Amino acid sequence: MDVKEAIKLAKDYARELFEEEGMVNFGLEEVEYDVDRDAWNITVGFSRPWSSTKNALSAITGEPSLKRLYRVVHIDSMGNVISVKRRLIDESSINH
Repeated sequence: MDVKEAIKLAKDYARELFEEEGMVNFGLEEVEYDVDRDAWNITVGFSRPWSSTKNALSAITGEPSLKRLYRVVHIDSMGNVISVKRRLIDESSINH
């Protein structure tokens, strides 16, 4: 399985899995090939309506600031999804 196939599979799987949760801003974040396990780790990011926060900008615009969530979809070399796990991000390291 090449990287493009793995990405498509991961995105389709995550989109279907979280479809009923009203996710928005869905997209690819990161791709990693695990040589030892012969598997792909594909990170996707999205926002959920209930994960919003209030900040100075949202007070001005009236729009909530949507928190970005990340999930890693693990796919084996045969194209089977092994797992979907939460990816924790150190928000202090993100460039705004």
